[in-house]
Amino acid sequence: MSGKQVSKGGAANKSKKPAKGGAEEKREDALQAVILADSFQDRFQPFALEKPRCLLPLVNVPVIEYTLEYLASNGVQEVFIYCGAHSEDVETYIHDSDRWSPESNLCPFSSVDFIRVSDASSIGDCLRDLDKRSLISGDFILIHGDVVANIPLDGILARHRARREANRDACMTIVLRSTGDSPHRTAKARGITPVFVVDPTNGRCLQYEEMHPLQKDKYVKLDESVFEYAEFELRTDLIDCGIDICTPDVLALWSESFDYELPRKNFLHGVLKDWELNGKIISAEILEEGYGARASNLQMYDCISKDILHRWALPYVPDSNLLHGQTYKYKQGLWLEDGAHIAKNSTVTKSVLGKTAYVDTGSTISSSIIGRRCQIGKNVRIENSYIWDDAVIEDGATVLHSIVANDAVIGKHSYIPQGSLISYGVRISAGTQLSSKPLPRISLFTSEREPVKTDIKLVGNDGKGAQYKEPQDDEDSDSEEEGDADPAVLQSSLVYSLAGLNISSESISTLATHDSDDDLSDDEYEQGFQAKANRERLSSFASDDSAAAVMKLDQFHGDAVHGLVDALRADDNEDFDSAKLEFMGLRLANNASDSMMRKAIAVAFATRAAELMSPENGGLEPTKAAGRALTSKKGAVKFITEVGVGGNKVDLHAEFALALQKALAAIKGLDSARAGTLLAAMLQQLYNLDVLEEEGILAWWADARAAENDTLSKIKERSRVLVEWLENADEEDSNEDSDEEDEDSD
Repeated sequence: MSGKQVSKGGAANKSKKPAKGGAEEKREDALQAVILADSFQDRFQPFALEKPRCLLPLVNVPVIEYTLEYLASNGVQEVFIYCGAHSEDVETYIHDSDRWSPESNLCPFSSVDFIRVSDASSIGDCLRDLDKRSLISGDFILIHGDVVANIPLDGILARHRARREANRDACMTIVLRSTGDSPHRTAKARGITPVFVVDPTNGRCLQYEEMHPLQKDKYVKLDESVFEYAEFELRTDLIDCGIDICTPDVLALWSESFDYELPRKNFLHGVLKDWELNGKIISAEILEEGYGARASNLQMYDCISKDILHRWALPYVPDSNLLHGQTYKYKQGLWLEDGAHIAKNSTVTKSVLGKTAYVDTGSTISSSIIGRRCQIGKNVRIENSYIWDDAVIEDGATVLHSIVANDAVIGKHSYIPQGSLISYGVRISAGTQLSSKPLPRISLFTSEREPVKTDIKLVGNDGKGAQYKEPQDDEDSDSEEEGDADPAVLQSSLVYSLAGLNISSESISTLATHDSDDDLSDDEYEQGFQAKANRERLSSFASDDSAAAVMKLDQFHGDAVHGLVDALRADDNEDFDSAKLEFMGLRLANNASDSMMRKAIAVAFATRAAELMSPENGGLEPTKAAGRALTSKKGAVKFITEVGVGGNKVDLHAEFALALQKALAAIKGLDSARAGTLLAAMLQQLYNLDVLEEEGILAWWADARAAENDTLSKIKERSRVLVEWLENADEEDSNEDSDEEDEDSD
C-alpha cells in the first residue's frame, strides 16, 4: 500500500484504475460512501481493546465484511473509510483481502481511501475533517462499519434526489426499519429507545429524542413547532439501520457545530430543533420489508447473529461463504465448514462450527457459534454462546450465553455464567466457578491497554486475567441531561438487565398511574399484546402527557415481555426471582399500571407455551406445553399469582384469562384452533395450580370481550368443555351442600 500518508488528517488514496479523460465529470456521477469504522464508544470492551470493532467476528465473519458487501450490492464506486483505534489493523485487513484490496481484480469499487484523524475523539470530529477535505462531490451514503443489511437503496436514492430537486434544503434521508410484527430479534433489543416524530404525509422528520429506563423524566416533551403540522406520528417502533443518504450540506452542518459528537443524539436532534435557524430538511424512509441493523453493542451483536442464522438477513448467511476460503454447508440445523468434527455421541443443534473445530464425546452444544480450530472437550455444555477462533473449552466445562474470545482457555469443569465476556488469551483455571455478580468481563489488559495483574481469586491459581473495569472518568454517554444515569451501562453487557441499577421511584412520582384499560383505545389495547414492539401511531395530541402514556406502554411492554420470555427459555436451575426483580424494576422505571403488567405477563407465558408446541422446540402437545411453560421455573406460578393476577377478586381472575386469550390470538402463525386448545390447557393448569378460581374463569366466559370478533370467538369455543365441567362441578357442590342442609334439618 505504497503512497499511504499516515499523519494527522492524512489520507491514503488507493485508486484501482488510473484517471482517464473526463474523470472529473465521471466522479460527479460516482456513488460515494463513507464508512465510519469506529464509533468511539466502549460498548465492545474488553474485546475492542485489542482489536477494532469492525473486525470482530459476527457469525465467524468480520463485521465490516457485511457492510462492504452491502455497499457493493448497491452500486457504490468510491469508498472512504474513517478509522479510529487500531486503524493500521483495518488497513492491513483490507489490503490483504482478495475481495476488497484496491489492487485486486475482484474489488467492486473503483477506489478505496483510508482517512485517519489522529486526534479524533468522536464521529463528529471525523465528519468535520471530511468537510475540510472536499472529497465529496455529491450525494453520498454515510454508513457505520457494523451494519448488516439487505435493503435495496436505488429507490431510496431516487426519492432522496427527487426531494432534493424539489427543495434544495432537503439534505438528508435516514433509513429506518419498522419492527411491526417482525420476528427479527433486533426488534426485541432493549435499553435506549429512539423516538422519531415524523410527518406521515411526506416522511419529513420533525423531532428526535431518546428514552431509557434510567432517565429521570419518563416522557418526551414535544416541541411546540410539531403541533403546527396537520398530522404527525410519534414512532418508538423503528430500528435505526445506521444508513443515511446525505448531501455535502450535512458536512457543513457538522462543521458549524463543534460540540456535536453523536449522529443521532447530538446532530439529528440539534438540526431538527434548530430548523428555523438552519432551514434544512431531514426525511425518514420507513421500510416495512428488508433487513437492516447495526451491531452497535453486544446485545445487538447477539440479536443479529441469531437473525443471520434464521436467514432473515439473506443473502448474508453462513452457507453464502462471504469470506474467501470459507466452505460452510448447511444440513439439519447445522452449518459446518470442512474439517469440523463432531463425535458420534455428542449433540450439536442450531449451531455453526468453523473449519477444523473439534467437539469431543458427550458434549452438548446448542444455538452457538464456534470458530475455526476451536477445541471442545468431553462432556462440555455450551448454550447460546460465541466461541471465537482457537479457543479451548476443556472437559466438563459449562459455558452459558457468553463470549469466549480467540485463544482463551476454559479449564476443566469450570462454570461460565450467562453474560460473561472472556477476552483474548484469558485462561480460567480448572474447577473455577465464576459468579454472575458482577458479570465477568475478564481481560489481560486495563482500559488504558496496560497489562493487568492476574486475579487468582477470580480466574484460579493457574489462570490469567482480571476483571475489566471501566475508566472512572468515562464521558462516553448518550445522555446530556444533568443528573441522568449513563444509559450506556444498559448496552455494555451481552445480557440486558436492570438488576443492581439504582432506579428511584421518586423520579417518576409525578406521573399518573392508570389502573384500568379505560384510557386506552381498542387498537392500543390490541397493540399492547404484540410480543414484538408494534408501532404506536399518534396523529394528534392534546398534551405531552398523552404522548408519554403511549410511550410508556410501548417501552415497558416490549422490555418486560422479552425479559420474561428469555428467563423462561433459559436452560438453567435458577428460580424466577431474578426475572421478577428485573420485571418489577421495569415496572417502577416506566410507572407501569397493573393492567400493563398483567398484559405483559400473559403475553410472555403464552408466547413460551406456543413456542414449546413448535417442532423446533420439541413439538409438545398443548397440555404438556402449558404445563412446562407455567411450572418449569421455580417461583413462576407464584409470580403469576401475585403479580399477573394480583388478588382474589373474581374480576382480576377474569381479566387475566382474557389477557391470555388475546395474547394467544396475537401470536403470528398460531391458528385459532391451536390457540384455543392451548388456552384451554393453560386455563386448566392455572385452575389446578390454584392461580385462577372457577368463578374467575366463568366470569371470563361470560364477558362479551371474550367474543368481540371471530378470532376470539373461535379461540374461546375451545374452552367450552372446561367451562361446562366447572359449571357442573359447581352445581354438584351446590347440590351436596343442599343435601347436607336437608339432613341437618331432619
